Amino acid sequence: MTDPSPGVTTLQPEHHEPEIRRSTPADAVDVALAASGDAHAFERLYRKHVARVHSLARRMLSPEEADEATQDVFVRVWEKLGTFRGESAFSTWLHRLAVNVLLARRAQHGIRRERYVDGDDVFAVLSSRRETPEAAMDFEQALSRLPDGAREIFVLHDVEGYRHEEIAQMLGLATGTSKSQLHRARMALRQYLD
Repeated sequence: MTDPSPGVTTLQPEHHEPEIRRSTPADAVDVALAASGDAHAFERLYRKHVARVHSLARRMLSPEEADEATQDVFVRVWEKLGTFRGESAFSTWLHRLAVNVLLARRAQHGIRRERYVDGDDVFAVLSSRRETPEAAMDFEQALSRLPDGAREIFVLHDVEGYRHEEIAQMLGLATGTSKSQLHRARMALRQYLD
């Protein structure tokens, strides 16, 4: 992937669970500097927030797509920094932008196949048997086996803390659909992990 701007180094995120870092007054200074073209300030913002964005990309898309999707998010951040007005914390603005980029990426690549599963068909998607008794399925693997729509709603609600009304607005669906998909996702995860 190309650099978002001359002088900005693209960094690969580390692959471990991120420490959640909130915006600080230093973020505000770095945002202002980066918006005026300071690549070092942008790199500081990138380093501080990349793990959380990468984790979100892994959960909303897949581990295979997470690196490239994370870079896409930060390219968009670079392009949109001038629109950040400081009405919310930078981390909040960044998170919302990241969700929007990831949703657009899913639509662009046409991976909305079997997006929303009606009824109990979601249970058919997941194998309830483990290949061997000693093989342990971790949460990330179980999550990746959910249908795209159920996984997306589970991550947005249970991991990222969005309300059903917000999810419905973001995804263009009814609030009831968000609630039912979350319920199905939780039941499928419980069945698979038990």
